[in-house]
Amino acid sequence: MTASFDLARLPGRPCSIAAALELVGERWSLLVVREVSLGNHRFSDIVRGTGAPRDRLTARLNALVAAGVLERRQYSDAPPRSGYHLTPSGRDLLPVLQALLQWGDRWAAEEPPVRLTHAPNGHEEHAVDAEWVCRTCGEPVNASRVGRVLTPAGRVLSGLPAEEDA
Repeated sequence: MTASFDLARLPGRPCSIAAALELVGERWSLLVVREVSLGNHRFSDIVRGTGAPRDRLTARLNALVAAGVLERRQYSDAPPRSGYHLTPSGRDLLPVLQALLQWGDRWAAEEPPVRLTHAPNGHEEHAVDAEWVCRTCGEPVNASRVGRVLTPAGRVLSGLPAEEDA
């Protein structure tokens, strides 16, 4: 199951960022996704990795499962125990975490405690950066070179007709 929101019910400017923050915009949610992506699937490991209070972590895990970001997989029958695993929706959050890591390294941490690296096909290991890249041509872009076009849904949420008059 994947949760979605009626954008018209969200306060302020209706957009997908606001809807995403309704699902994963709380600190413990993104730290849970980080821990599960690092291979910590059991509740006790996620508690240790996040430092979250157990009751708050339980609520976040339940919310992330309900939103389709995580799935529970049983790993023991006696006693019954389940681990948490990323769904495709959860894996799609990894670039978000990478961008937050990069921003935190630059603006929030005196000295970064970890860096992400890549070593393709036996080549020398090198750093990985989060950046915007055009899906069509592969060219790096920045915010000043990105246009914003209202979709029919965005037009309706903005009080405009779904289709532009020609």
